[in-house]
Amino acid sequence: MQNILFWFRNDLRLHDNEAFLKACDLGRVIPVYVIDPRQFEKSKFGYRKTGRFRVKFLLECLADLKKSLQDRGSDLIIKIGNPEEELAKIAEKKNVLYVLASKEVTQEETSQEFELSQNLKRLNIDIELIWGATLYHVRDLPFQIKFLPDVFTDFRKKMDAHAKVRPLFETPGKLESVNDIKCAGIPTLSELGFEEEEIKDIPSFYEGGETAGLAQLDNFIWKTENVKTYKDTRNGLLGNDFSSKLSAWISLGCVSPRKIYHEVRLFEEKIIKNESTYWVIFELIWRDYFHLVALKYGIRVFKICGIKHDMNKTWRQDKGEFQKWVDGETGIPFVDANMRELKQTGYMSNRGRQIVASFFTKDLKLEWWWGARYFESMLIDYDVCSNWGNWNYIAGIGNDPRPNRYFHIQKQAEKYDPEAEYVKAWIPELKDLSAEEIQNLYNGEGFEAYPKPIIKLP
Repeated sequence: MQNILFWFRNDLRLHDNEAFLKACDLGRVIPVYVIDPRQFEKSKFGYRKTGRFRVKFLLECLADLKKSLQDRGSDLIIKIGNPEEELAKIAEKKNVLYVLASKEVTQEETSQEFELSQNLKRLNIDIELIWGATLYHVRDLPFQIKFLPDVFTDFRKKMDAHAKVRPLFETPGKLESVNDIKCAGIPTLSELGFEEEEIKDIPSFYEGGETAGLAQLDNFIWKTENVKTYKDTRNGLLGNDFSSKLSAWISLGCVSPRKIYHEVRLFEEKIIKNESTYWVIFELIWRDYFHLVALKYGIRVFKICGIKHDMNKTWRQDKGEFQKWVDGETGIPFVDANMRELKQTGYMSNRGRQIVASFFTKDLKLEWWWGARYFESMLIDYDVCSNWGNWNYIAGIGNDPRPNRYFHIQKQAEKYDPEAEYVKAWIPELKDLSAEEIQNLYNGEGFEAYPKPIIKLP
């Protein structure tokens, strides 16, 4: 039986994994995940490219995947190093016939794919990359990628009218053993170079892995039936039930977008079909859109001028104001509460992300790229396409049909946190103030335990 090396990437699951299933059909699968130490390097601002929340979650995902493979007679080989080098070493040593993996679309990931293919070519080993990250398959688009609409609504209407979501791929059963290969355990954060101060007291709001992700999906749709009120609650700020809370598992591929889609459709058949159930699918289509935007525009997603190639916009580089934004010390309560939640938990609501990014780019006019990089480091559910696509969008250099879209922070606070419960939860020095007193802070009224606003809001 031929050895087939399978490279796990952002698809840390066994259900609905076309690439892994194909590897199983071709021969004995050698499952490998390579932890790239370059992902933990520190920026000039002192934070890591991939921060502690996401790394902890990743390690939990790997532990769950390893157990699932072991339950089926296989195992997960974990290496630390550059994937393009480590995978080629294993492929040569084990005399593999093919290397299979899921296809990615952004610069760092595609560069790794190219370097690996070059290394394998010298060994006369083929690599096949299979599309599997999105709800809709790229081959099912009703247009060529160069004709991807630049407005989301136009894209969604075309997809609703002309494309179908493919059925789920089955979960593999018993797998061939890899007992002749040494499989290391899951490394710790300290073994990956994280210092003691970074490691201690990391909250565990999410448990990584396919098992926990599928349990959360089941909870959201079937146990609580929160899916049927999702459109009304999705802008919530406190608690666990206002949104699906699936994004972290989706980001590392622990839960397939198609799995969510088919579960929602089943719920619509058995229980109720309404605006809320569609809205879950609507947001999966948004995720697809940003994935395809990255495919269409390539490296421009990461350039200061954005996908619009807008050379006229100028951005300020004020490290002091940037740090106040990071620390939740801007004196704008709604912004600070969201930023403190992110810093302490690795999570922020969708509404919060729009607000703090708008404040960063439209009020402070700081270089949007700094904010995007900070989110990349901190968010437990970081998704490269969605993160950078959304920052392009908010900064007015992306796919927003209204490039001057502005979120008035005080009005947003009054609408989504009218009693200031969220602000008080994350800014304890304001907990004894009334909602009205907190609203007055936006206008520059002083409070000795809290900083004055760093800018005057319009």
